[in-house]
Amino acid sequence: MNIRIRLSRQTVKALQARLHQAYDRGDLRLVRRISALLEYLTQHTPILTLCQKWGVAGSTFYLWLNELVLEGLDSLIYQHAGGRPAKLTKTQKKQLGQWIDQGPQKAGFDTGCWNTILIQELIRREFHVLYNRYYLCELLRNLGFSYQKAKFVSDHLDEAKRHAWRTQEFPQILKEAQARGACLLFGDEASFPQWGSLSYTWARRGKTPEVKTSGKRQAYKVFGAIEYFSGRLFHGGIEGKFNSVSYQAFLLSVMAQTTQHLILIQDGAKYHTSKAMQEFFAQHTARLTVYQLPSYSPDYNPIEYLWRNTKKDATHNKYFEQFQEVLGAVEHTLNKFARDASAVFRVFGQYCEELGLVTQPAN
Repeated sequence: MNIRIRLSRQTVKALQARLHQAYDRGDLRLVRRISALLEYLTQHTPILTLCQKWGVAGSTFYLWLNELVLEGLDSLIYQHAGGRPAKLTKTQKKQLGQWIDQGPQKAGFDTGCWNTILIQELIRREFHVLYNRYYLCELLRNLGFSYQKAKFVSDHLDEAKRHAWRTQEFPQILKEAQARGACLLFGDEASFPQWGSLSYTWARRGKTPEVKTSGKRQAYKVFGAIEYFSGRLFHGGIEGKFNSVSYQAFLLSVMAQTTQHLILIQDGAKYHTSKAMQEFFAQHTARLTVYQLPSYSPDYNPIEYLWRNTKKDATHNKYFEQFQEVLGAVEHTLNKFARDASAVFRVFGQYCEELGLVTQPAN
């Protein structure tokens, strides 16, 4: 049977509103019903396809359609069955946790982001149990989950090399630095654009905070190095480009500020490992020893945490009309860190603890 029904825009909007309300209540049955009806009536998807997609019998769908025609929006309701939703067993909860760890795509969903509606559907599909959407949040917390923002991880990571660096190479570097009484430095660079940076802040509900921007593409670039034992910060800003020449100038300035031997841990940026830098390191072996971090491992460099805190204090949600304003804001924040080694330790202390690289500031 081929039934063609045309809906007014007002009716379509009303159906969509009911759908959003069903989502908010966690009413999975009504979400499925309205979604299937909307898809049939607005996109003309074949009924057989809809029944397969939404897991309903053809007779059920025709009943939904008939009730919608006869009763209108009043048909879109289910009586509450009452009572608490059935609980999952320990084995089922363990299995649910494993599915969540694997991600929604592995479970057959198109999206890469879990939400309570999807997890509600997963539980219904696999265990034939319908949980209230809002109770699911408590269930997930009890299972050790929290709602988090994902992060990018390079697909070039070599976990074996990272593990070896953390458990074998770094402890040897640490022993060498202690034996030589050397400064153990983690070095890196950061760029602070004049157009600023955005971050979360409290604001009136429904009124998104707005931050003016000049749109100018100029940026203040900073070399930095954190001393692992003392928390001392070395930094030097430039208005040009990061390259071997400017990197050499920064390292020379660090050597001029201390008489100790320097052990530098750096990443694999091209201007860190260029032929010019190799020659520079060879010329200064009496004062400088260099080690490389594992490839694609910025999370192993504690100065990354300092850059984040610097941007939070100096540039987040701020407007810089002139380039000198962003330069001044960044230098002001970095100088505060340079004067307070304990603040530097607080910034990267969590990193050290997570990796087992715990140390205490020197007295």
